[in-house]
Amino acid sequence: MKVAFIGLGVMGYPMAGHLANAGHDVTVYNRTATKAEQWCQQYKGNRATTPAEAARNAEIVFTCVGNDDDLRQVVAGPQGVFSSMAQNAILVDHTTASAEVARELAVIAADKGLQFLDAPVSGGQAGAENGVLSIMIGGEPAVYERAAAVIDCYAKSAKLLGPAGSGQLAKMVNQICIAGLVQGLAEGVHFAKQAGLDAAAVFDVIQHGAAGSWQMVNRHQTMIDDQFDFGFAVDWMRKDLKIALDEARSNGAQLPVTALVDQFYSEVQKMGGNRWDTSSLVKRLDS
Repeated sequence: MKVAFIGLGVMGYPMAGHLANAGHDVTVYNRTATKAEQWCQQYKGNRATTPAEAARNAEIVFTCVGNDDDLRQVVAGPQGVFSSMAQNAILVDHTTASAEVARELAVIAADKGLQFLDAPVSGGQAGAENGVLSIMIGGEPAVYERAAAVIDCYAKSAKLLGPAGSGQLAKMVNQICIAGLVQGLAEGVHFAKQAGLDAAAVFDVIQHGAAGSWQMVNRHQTMIDDQFDFGFAVDWMRKDLKIALDEARSNGAQLPVTALVDQFYSEVQKMGGNRWDTSSLVKRLDS
């Protein structure tokens, strides 16, 4: 297929690469042009100077940018992809954004004779690089069926969960669960150290039992070693948790632990940990 990919951050860069490696005709756009040039040197593809140029004649346009405002700009702005997409082409948005903006863009797409899927991802940079992301999708079944085989280029699991906005709501569930898990893991690491245990040995055992999780398997040792200069940044997590907490105020859900962990992350930011990995919650305990 002829496709476009807008946004070559730590997730989008390898995702677009998987599309090129699968044989798709890929045109990329990135706000920092040097990153797009680097991508074109590494993969077989083309670089555009605007989102509109990238999307012209594409059957599927993928976006993976920072937040709601960034998304509106690259999609519905003067040089956005909606200004040039062909009739019945599909926009697949991988940004972690609000359900509100997903529904908004779905309406605009329909008015223009275009199709839309909101499809936030989970699995981190490693998941993107290895092509094993979990993808939560909102939209119409017929549209998903058209895009599914292309999305599978970088997915371990992809599932349609309901109408537009459902993917973003599911991503909020994902981040809510992660917040509680990371805080629990941080407290476990801190307790093991204070108790004089060999923390690494403890987690080598318990990660295979009922307490086991992706966070425990992948983050317990770096927590123990006080290493946080990698992974999903605290700033990004706070952005995602704000989206979830705002949605909870709208739908009446009670998220007391999520709200508490969000405040803990604000303390990590005050420690200078804006770009530390989310596992840095343990720093506020050890300090």
